[in-house]
Amino acid sequence: MKLRFHLYTLELRHAFTIATSSRTTTPAMLLELEHDGITGHGEASMPPYLGETQASAAAFFARAETLLAPCRDPFLLEEILPAIDALAPGNTAAKASIDIALHDWVGKKLAAPWHRLWGLDRAKVPLTSYTIGIDTPEMVRKKTEEAGAYRILKVKLGRGAAADRTLIETIREVTDKPISVDANQGWNEREQALEMIEWLAERGVIFIEQPLPKERLEDTAWLCERTPLPLIADESVQRLGDVAKAAGLFHGINIKLMKCTGLREAHRMITVARAFGLKVMLGCMTETSCAISAAAQLSPLVDWADLDGALLIANDPFRGATVEDGKVMPSDAPGIGVKKIRAK
Repeated sequence: MKLRFHLYTLELRHAFTIATSSRTTTPAMLLELEHDGITGHGEASMPPYLGETQASAAAFFARAETLLAPCRDPFLLEEILPAIDALAPGNTAAKASIDIALHDWVGKKLAAPWHRLWGLDRAKVPLTSYTIGIDTPEMVRKKTEEAGAYRILKVKLGRGAAADRTLIETIREVTDKPISVDANQGWNEREQALEMIEWLAERGVIFIEQPLPKERLEDTAWLCERTPLPLIADESVQRLGDVAKAAGLFHGINIKLMKCTGLREAHRMITVARAFGLKVMLGCMTETSCAISAAAQLSPLVDWADLDGALLIANDPFRGATVEDGKVMPSDAPGIGVKKIRAK
């Protein structure tokens, strides 16, 4: 197999602000794996908090290339991907890009999209949410109006009770659509978190992501027993080994390809989550349609989707999954269902 990659910077349509940071771009790497005349596409999106950079991804790809070059059978995902994972700790986005490209290659070779290879029904794709970042009231109204085609909004909170309430009330001036809330570990006291959740429940919020810091296990368990809304783990669940630990602390988990190393592990995380009675959300970073289209192939398996990453950028170099009636629908094209429309 031949591995090629190049640096790419995602340009955000609006500044993306959460409880702990703000940015207008996201560094990424676009990757191609070629074998037998077929090219599979992959992507590593690396927001700063992941701890990966374009330089670290390039260094990891150099190591991966020595493993992939002699490989004559890309179908051996159960051998190749564990070996890629074992090359170095971390580097989850870089690993995800290789996983996505391999899945794309296999699907193209078989002339089938992955949702069909997994035996999934596109009719079961859930609605996707559209993210409203922390911003001024004027910009929040503007972003909310821009989200008119989407039937669920996702709102970033965690800047303090007064600011959080103002943001929700500003959105409610514009729309009564259901809202999911991501606190990004921004609430520090469990009693105040419970009070805020009770307030949010009265304003059409349907669930809360990561209300407390991930190390606050006892407080999270306390909150889970009392909350009127489901709690969804985000920062607390990164990979397969974290899923079982979420039971009793959360009602569900958020799976992101860039955190869990790709489609192979995401599929397994869904299976384990269901075994523990957990709800499942499929999320994303700011990403191109490459990674979003890969995740969309899994979406018939989950309860909630937050696959708006490609909608938040202005320079998407791919065409793939499409928005239909508020849902990000996986393509019926082979593989992950993407076509490159921009060289660089």
